[in-house]
Amino acid sequence: MTDAPTLSAARAALADELAEALVRLNDKAEARALLADLCTPAEIHTLAERWHVAKLLDAGELTYREIHDATGVSTTTIVRVARFLRQEENGGYRILLDRMGAAR
Repeated sequence: MTDAPTLSAARAALADELAEALVRLNDKAEARALLADLCTPAEIHTLAERWHVAKLLDAGELTYREIHDATGVSTTTIVRVARFLRQEENGGYRILLDRMGAAR
């Protein structure tokens, strides 16, 4: 069972490499091109839905049920996005929501 730590380390290294590639994108067109190459249309749609839900949750004007009714996104996904937005240490949603809000 010594493969698990090695596999975990290899996955972390791959994620780091992808993150490094993402920060080297210059603009929205390059980001869309990478998304189109990297993800299926359904995966891009799912990611875009999660981002939309994060923005709606951050605005704080709608309940989870209202977000579900407005978007069709499952309440399970809404709860997951809310947890990552408000409780998890990653802070990815928060960083970009703040950054994009400041740019407007």
